[in-house]
Amino acid sequence: MEREILLLGDMRLYEVSAPVTPSEVANMPALIEDMRDTILAYRRRAGAGRAIAAPQIGVFKRVVCVCLEREPVALLNPVLSFPDDEMMDVLDDCMSFPGLRVRLRRYLRCRVRYRDLEWAEREAALEGDLSELLQHECDHLDGIMATMRARSAKDLVMTP
Repeated sequence: MEREILLLGDMRLYEVSAPVTPSEVANMPALIEDMRDTILAYRRRAGAGRAIAAPQIGVFKRVVCVCLEREPVALLNPVLSFPDDEMMDVLDDCMSFPGLRVRLRRYLRCRVRYRDLEWAEREAALEGDLSELLQHECDHLDGIMATMRARSAKDLVMTP
């Protein structure tokens, strides 16, 4: 079921999300399905959307859903690390602020450790746009909006 996406200015987006506990894992498939449906509906409307963090739909748990194709990938309690200091400049967009982009710097590479829906530990190495994507979504889990990473007001760009 598609959920409403909280928009920039909603103070709930600045809350730090709580970790998922083993006792909550049974509830996660329904949440991931709603997150996937929300991404796909947004994609149909806006022509964009690859991932969403649970706080964006008002669920303050450390859950990210990535949906590059049709099948979603659930990341429970993701933790990022960075193998080096190489950065890249990006023009970041977000379902919580459609029509606005933010110029900022992100790490070119990252590693993500997380739990899957069976509570198994997983790890992945990401580079480029996928690295940027996971950094963006994990920021949401910590109550950080991309707009907060802008170096100045000149880094905020409206798009048609």
